[in-house]
Amino acid sequence: MGPAYGCSEKVPPGDTHGHPWLRITDLKGEWSMVPCLDCNASGSPAEGVYFFYVFFCSINNSSVFNVRFFRTTAVCKDDVITVKTPAFAESVTEGDVRWEKAVGDTVAEDEVVCEIETDKTSVQVPSPANGVIEALLVPDGGKVEGGTPLFTLRKTGAAPAKAKPAEAPAAAPKAEPPVSAVPPPPAASIPTQMPPMPSPSQPLASKPGTPPPPRVAPWAEWGGLDPESPGSHRLSSFQEKMNRMRQRIAQRLKEAQNTCAMLTTFNEIDMSNIQEMRARHKDAFLKKHNLKLGFMSAFVKASAFALQEQPVVNAVIDDATKEVVYRDYIDISVAVATPRGLVVPVIRNVEAMNYADIERTISELGEKARKNELAIEDMDGGTFTISNGGVFGSLFGTPIINPPQSAILGMHAIFDRPVAVGGKVEVRPMMYVALTYDHRLIDGREAVTFLRKIKAAVEDPRVLLLDL
Repeated sequence: MGPAYGCSEKVPPGDTHGHPWLRITDLKGEWSMVPCLDCNASGSPAEGVYFFYVFFCSINNSSVFNVRFFRTTAVCKDDVITVKTPAFAESVTEGDVRWEKAVGDTVAEDEVVCEIETDKTSVQVPSPANGVIEALLVPDGGKVEGGTPLFTLRKTGAAPAKAKPAEAPAAAPKAEPPVSAVPPPPAASIPTQMPPMPSPSQPLASKPGTPPPPRVAPWAEWGGLDPESPGSHRLSSFQEKMNRMRQRIAQRLKEAQNTCAMLTTFNEIDMSNIQEMRARHKDAFLKKHNLKLGFMSAFVKASAFALQEQPVVNAVIDDATKEVVYRDYIDISVAVATPRGLVVPVIRNVEAMNYADIERTISELGEKARKNELAIEDMDGGTFTISNGGVFGSLFGTPIINPPQSAILGMHAIFDRPVAVGGKVEVRPMMYVALTYDHRLIDGREAVTFLRKIKAAVEDPRVLLLDL
């Protein structure tokens, strides 16, 4: 006798009762097949799970002889679902969980319940339906793999209603003062200024016979030191755990330093022609493509042109087989700084793109990066990287190779500088560029030639048109 639950079953073969059967399980996990004597076959409950109270039952060798009376409340067995970690890309094996919701929280369909931070990006896990979170199966910060159960959700019929703001109570009508026949006494004079506060050196007035309260220094209220005492200039610090993305960035950059023989060569680019071209055609470009014409597309297109001319820069060393892998496609990674860390989404098959295609792809990837919606597939691969430190005002720098690539181009800010042009000194908008390359694979002659190809294509875009 006691609480139990059960699920409806089909009538077993050979049954002569003509009643539906129930499979009853008590709270200890013991179960038995029971004929439902209080309803006929036509009134049998629908298949599913039912909670009820057994007032009397006698069990003999797992057989229930009689159930006198019970009432049921139907609960669909699919009401409680387990949500699992989505599948990761091949290059990602695990991630760290950061919970956005807690047990008992009501969530709507597609509302984010947790975020899984991987080596490359963060994956949001939404609620598959409206419901209430029953259990969190992984602790906050715990590591999970693809397919790991994350939480259980009890589904509800409708989305949680938004709480309406409480209405302000209506103001009670002011009662009019009673009219008195006797004129009121004259009001006491009200001071127009507050009395002066006592200075810190003057103790507050107290009852006679009690000592004045001790004087408290202002800096003592928050545990500080006397600013006039020696050693009062305290240094403070705090610790913050590195997130998985930052750990992976640190690991990969250190691996690049330990593996590659990195060397950097420099050059400078006269941006006069590209600035003039942009100023002349940006309005027409915006009108036709609904895109802004920037400088990054020129450098991406120039890099693809130079990579086709110097295919060794697009190649990579396979350290396992000691072979050089030449790639006949050009996928350029564009470094983007986000609050979570540096991400490098990839522009695929740049060699087949025009300026509008490149600008559109950069815009879409940048928007996804700002919204933290980059998928792992958006950052996998890449044969060459461009890092634009010029947007932060960088004048000069030596970028680090993004493995498993063999080279990276560093762009910097544009500044007006005096340069020699045709035997005369002129002020031109100039940009320093840097190419860091793996000297194990790329020789200095090839690196310098590659960078000069980029310089020529940016300074005069007709080089690309004429395939010079």
